[in-house]
Amino acid sequence: MGPRNRATHRTKKAAQEQVAPPLVLDSGAVIALARGDVRVSGFIALAIEEGAKVFVPAVAVAETVRGRGPRDAAVNRVLGATDSVLTTDEASARTAGELLGATRSRSTIDALVVATAIHAGGARILTSDPQDLRRLSEGRQELTIHAV
Repeated sequence: MGPRNRATHRTKKAAQEQVAPPLVLDSGAVIALARGDVRVSGFIALAIEEGAKVFVPAVAVAETVRGRGPRDAAVNRVLGATDSVLTTDEASARTAGELLGATRSRSTIDALVVATAIHAGGARILTSDPQDLRRLSEGRQELTIHAV
């Protein structure tokens, strides 16, 4: 293998090792997936194929789970298939508060979703509320908002 071929091989290998940014699902995305939304499941399948981890913020769990009965079965399957539920620590809560103050928003849950994505090191967020999340994440190059 000549020098040029080795360089091309290294470039291809590095591209394969790159991992896509994580995908964070808000409650609307979890519910859409639980209801079998083909577009949402396709978006998630593509993200996984790209090497992305799929996370759900703890606050989205609180918005989607209503007990242990059969009504939660589909949501529980979605939650079980994700890589992790991201907890909200003090740093994320403070970031959410700062986002609320900066945007004069009252949507604490949306601010917590955005703050969780920021503290995850950046992410793509799949949401049923893109307008509010875009406003809360304005100027954050590490975040991309996608509508359900």
